[in-house]
Amino acid sequence: MSKLPEYILDRIFDAPRELVWRAWTDPELLHQWYGPNIETVIHQFDLKSGGSWLNEMKMRGSSYYSKMIFQEVTPPSQLVWHHYSTTDSDWNIIANPMMADWPRLLLTTVTFEDMGDKTNVRLSQTPVDATDAEIACFAAAMAGMGKGWGSGYAIMDEMFVELQTETK
Repeated sequence: MSKLPEYILDRIFDAPRELVWRAWTDPELLHQWYGPNIETVIHQFDLKSGGSWLNEMKMRGSSYYSKMIFQEVTPPSQLVWHHYSTTDSDWNIIANPMMADWPRLLLTTVTFEDMGDKTNVRLSQTPVDATDAEIACFAAAMAGMGKGWGSGYAIMDEMFVELQTETK
């Protein structure tokens, strides 16, 4: 495959950019919406280039681990990280046990565009160093990826209403 598939999700939030940035970069807010409707535990969150975000999602009596390594942190406009989708409990990268051909590494870029009292967030994800099978798996899954992100974003919408009400 010559051109890598790129998942892109644009979303306008009814909140100022600084607040939306905070929802993505403050572990106390991030764990509330990332991994919607399950328990998300952030074991480490070192928000700097080269820093790690170690994440555990608990569901159905099991834990699923992922590791992100920040490549770029440009407050409040952009986050770029390498997303290792599945690790063991010691943060070693492993194949996804539920989807054997899921890419082990995604490049994730999130940009935050100031729109006055609103913010446009663009999320993009692309496989890195992926096999043809992993690229095909990612491409096939792209149509359904908005469901998970959309559920998290709905939680963010509620969070922003509450946070903006508290500051008024």
